[in-house]
Amino acid sequence: MRIPAHSVCTAIRDDIVSGVFERGSRLTEELLARRYGVSRVPVREALRTLESEGFVVTRRHAGACVAEPTEQEAADLLEIRMLLEPLGAARAAQRRTEAHLKVLRGLVRLGQERVRRGQGEDLRSLGGWFHETLAQASGSPGLTALLTQLRHKIAWMYAVEAPARPLESWAEHGAIVDAVARADAERARALTAQHSERVAAAHRLRRAERVRTSQHAVNIASAHN
Repeated sequence: MRIPAHSVCTAIRDDIVSGVFERGSRLTEELLARRYGVSRVPVREALRTLESEGFVVTRRHAGACVAEPTEQEAADLLEIRMLLEPLGAARAAQRRTEAHLKVLRGLVRLGQERVRRGQGEDLRSLGGWFHETLAQASGSPGLTALLTQLRHKIAWMYAVEAPARPLESWAEHGAIVDAVARADAERARALTAQHSERVAAAHRLRRAERVRTSQHAVNIASAHN
């Protein structure tokens, strides 16, 4: 696999989130450079970035390794997202553009149509696109970057159960968009808080051996090719 040097960080992060590199496994520059068809320089830079994001840690005698988050750390991330997403929606109500509204409304229509037709395979990606667009509509690059990073890390740590009533979930999305369109910041905040709380309840920690319950267990197994 050969990818552009500037995409190495994204590629490694994606492989960590998808489980190609297991938690605690070593990430050697040589292995990663060979895997992605690049020199060690962009790999080294990517590992520094991923360490700052919390996906990678550097250990004595082992070097760079995939981080092993605790259950408390995982729970904290969900709570942080539940606080930030309503803030993003409130700001979106004040700063959104017509282009943002067009995309958000289109996603809601598409999601509702897929549910009615029983085509649920794309609903998760559509939901992710919806929340990413809502964050961008906040007009705050810092907040958008934080929410994007949270989504990556939560997807790494948690599996998400499909909503029992998906049409109701997309109706909630539609109500949020309506509040944003009316510039009703407080309603957008309240609706998003309710939605985020309901969605958080559907998150389940991934396999126990991949999320440590204490900071003391260390796994430095070799990374998979």
